[in-house]
Amino acid sequence: ASHLVVSLVKNYPNYLIINLDKLDYCASLKNLETVSGKENYKFIQGDICEPDFIKQLFETEKIDIVLHFAAQTHVDLSFWHALEFTYVNVYGTNVLVAAAHEANVEKFVYVSTDEVYGGSTDEEFDESSPKRPTNPYASSKAAAECFVQSYWERYQFPVVITRSSNVYGPHQYPEKVIPKFISLLQQNRKCCIHGSGLQRRNFLYATDVVEAFLTVLKEGKPGEIYNIGTNFEMSIAQLAKELIHLIKKTSSESEMEHWMDYVKDRPTNDLRYPMNSEKMHNLGWRPKVPWKEGIKKTIEWYKENFHNWKNSEKALEPFPVTEPFAQLGGP
Repeated sequence: ASHLVVSLVKNYPNYLIINLDKLDYCASLKNLETVSGKENYKFIQGDICEPDFIKQLFETEKIDIVLHFAAQTHVDLSFWHALEFTYVNVYGTNVLVAAAHEANVEKFVYVSTDEVYGGSTDEEFDESSPKRPTNPYASSKAAAECFVQSYWERYQFPVVITRSSNVYGPHQYPEKVIPKFISLLQQNRKCCIHGSGLQRRNFLYATDVVEAFLTVLKEGKPGEIYNIGTNFEMSIAQLAKELIHLIKKTSSESEMEHWMDYVKDRPTNDLRYPMNSEKMHNLGWRPKVPWKEGIKKTIEWYKENFHNWKNSEKALEPFPVTEPFAQLGGP
């Protein structure tokens, strides 16, 4: 989202861009330093789960368009904090879409995920594929989608839903797999790989996703869903090897294995999320940044910016091993 905010502020000087953020553990205002002094940029700290605050925000600011990125997003954590994910992602979305509807917003873009489809080894998902989420994070995003879509069905409120592949690049809190592996290797620590490491993911560079959202803002039709995907796919084990090769400058298989530590897998771990993005291609968008270029920029960025978050070291721990759903326990 920070990449999109920066792009909007720089390219649309006649528009006021309001950045609302709770500043949770994974946020860093350093990601927005390049625009923080601009006249058409305004930062407001606040929580989408506070209805009175959100209602007041829409009453005091003339908001035409909402891009709703705010969410708890880390799948590993969702198994341990399922209620919090449900609260933020479902209830928070409810609060926001209701306030936006009341304020007659012109367009409401809900940023969802390819994970709502569940895993697939061969079937390619298009926007009409059924939702079969397999983890608490994906389930909360799928439920939130239903609430957003209902505002279109009931009120013809102009909502658009996007589902994107895994995004990587600068600015990402290092709990996610690419910055996590990069940061571990840069600190001479091993990549911690869940289970077999054979799970495959599609990776899309941050600036490509920004272009996709700008396309959806201009061309996206109300009531529609758009897959923002890429055909570039890699297994987690292969990703680790690629990063070891680039950071440790080795092609030796045995040396690569030395930097890989296989740890306990999470309760469910979908093998693949293959998506068909023809609908976005028809709007004129396609990913442009090749993997080699994107990953090189990302590695360079983390070399200088790993400590942009107070608790970045904590993000490098492997999958937590405490009992899931601990927050449900009584006193």
